Amino acid sequence: MYDHILLPIDGTESLSEVFPHTLDAADRRDATVHLLYVVDDRAFLTLADGMREEVIEEFRSEGEAAIDEAESRFADEGVETTTELRRGNPVEEILDYIDTAPIDLVTMGTHDDDSQESVVGSVSQKVVKRAPVPVLTVKIE
Repeated sequence: MYDHILLPIDGTESLSEVFPHTLDAADRRDATVHLLYVVDDRAFLTLADGMREEVIEEFRSEGEAAIDEAESRFADEGVETTTELRRGNPVEEILDYIDTAPIDLVTMGTHDDDSQESVVGSVSQKVVKRAPVPVLTVKIE
């Protein structure tokens, strides 16, 4: 049923909270975990052109490091992964990935805190509402 699980990651501590749930689902079904990091290009709209490329490269490096860490954690548990780093609106990129890859399930973190809601929660809420596959959200403390 769940052969391909998408885990969007953002380089925060949320991986620690979501990892065990994703690992359990992948382990039980011998599934491949797709790790997706999206460099949110909406953050660059107010930057001067000269600074934009430098900041994008910094975010890309952070994304690669986050992917490497997550990939290593799953490899240590014997779970096959595939990785991708994209640039754009996180919600749209996550939904596009679901549409273009054989994704059966999405696992992602969500915050209950109003101050975080506008950043992280809004992404998970929009994915839950629009995804054509089940989405397992894990509350991030």
